[in-house]
Amino acid sequence: MTHSASRSDAMPYWRLSGFYFFYFASLGAMLPFWGPYLQARGLDALAIGQLMAILAATKIVAPMLWGHIADLTGRRMPIVRLASLLSVIAFSGIFLADGFWSIAAVMVAFSFFWNASLPQVEAVTFNHLRLQVSRYALVRLWGSVGFILMVALLGALLESAPLRIVPVWTLVLFIGILMISLIVPDSPPVSGQQMSASLRSLLRRGDVIAFLIACFLMQTSHGIYYAFYSIHLGDVGYSTSTIGVLWAIGVVAEVLIFLVMHQLIDRFGARRVLLWSLGLAALRWLLIGAFVEILALAVLAQILHAASFGTFHAAAIHLVHQLFQGRTQGRGQALYSSLSFGAGGALGSLIGGLLWADQGALVTFGVGAIFAVLGLITAWSGPHPRLA
Repeated sequence: MTHSASRSDAMPYWRLSGFYFFYFASLGAMLPFWGPYLQARGLDALAIGQLMAILAATKIVAPMLWGHIADLTGRRMPIVRLASLLSVIAFSGIFLADGFWSIAAVMVAFSFFWNASLPQVEAVTFNHLRLQVSRYALVRLWGSVGFILMVALLGALLESAPLRIVPVWTLVLFIGILMISLIVPDSPPVSGQQMSASLRSLLRRGDVIAFLIACFLMQTSHGIYYAFYSIHLGDVGYSTSTIGVLWAIGVVAEVLIFLVMHQLIDRFGARRVLLWSLGLAALRWLLIGAFVEILALAVLAQILHAASFGTFHAAAIHLVHQLFQGRTQGRGQALYSSLSFGAGGALGSLIGGLLWADQGALVTFGVGAIFAVLGLITAWSGPHPRLA
């Protein structure tokens, strides 16, 4: 990979990797620390759940809208650059926002543009990879590296610094996303590719429906985790630096699995990897809900992030690329993002907000485990993806 990656005309490895680095570093600033930041601003659990759901809910609309434009024009990076610029401008409003509704307005605005770019970069990456699609994880792992560095750094800084530095760091990383997007080359237009099926006909297929439902259910379980994991750790006595380390452990495990992901997919197939990921996700949520006070089990639960996110996402994105081809490519990536990270993540955040105060961590994360099991049943019993 290193040898082929050095030929930027064939595969702009480092520029694509740089985009993933900054994009997921911004996630590393927001996901672990945005909930505590909102809590420090005086918001309760229900309000935090609703606000965190906004980050996921805009993924329902934004990727499909921008993906439709990209599929029509065959040009993706100009859309990514525009979305990155507008997300910087919109996020700047957080420093003026005061109270639930103004914060909500800022989060709707910036996340609408922020969430538009990643599915198009995924499509660009696969087009550059061409026949080496199983090696996607070797590019994507740099996003995980960015996430790790940011959660570890910001977690350490927050030991002595106030939580109001969280949006400052996030804005700096959004500017980094914009800068790197300017030098990522677009992939060749898809107009010359043969379109095997229309989007409408694909969405009538049982294997496609079962796959998308399983993705939705998996990310519903993750919505609870993203919104309340850091709060849960803080409630049982972990320091902010330890919370950052635990998040980083999860993503280190993700990076390590990405290094061998192409071998797992080549050997076992994407569908089988997907099934194992769903089962291990259910185990992870039960460990977090019941035993997170025990450090060794908290670490084990974070190592399982390699399965619940790492292997699942790599297998899912592989299937998306196989199922949605030609001029359905951009909308296929967007649909996966919209239904899973968007609708699923939003539902999980809202469910977490409703359950947290009254039912506590065990019930809330137990519900997350149920969603993962339902995803496993759906993926197992549904028709097999024809191209997996």
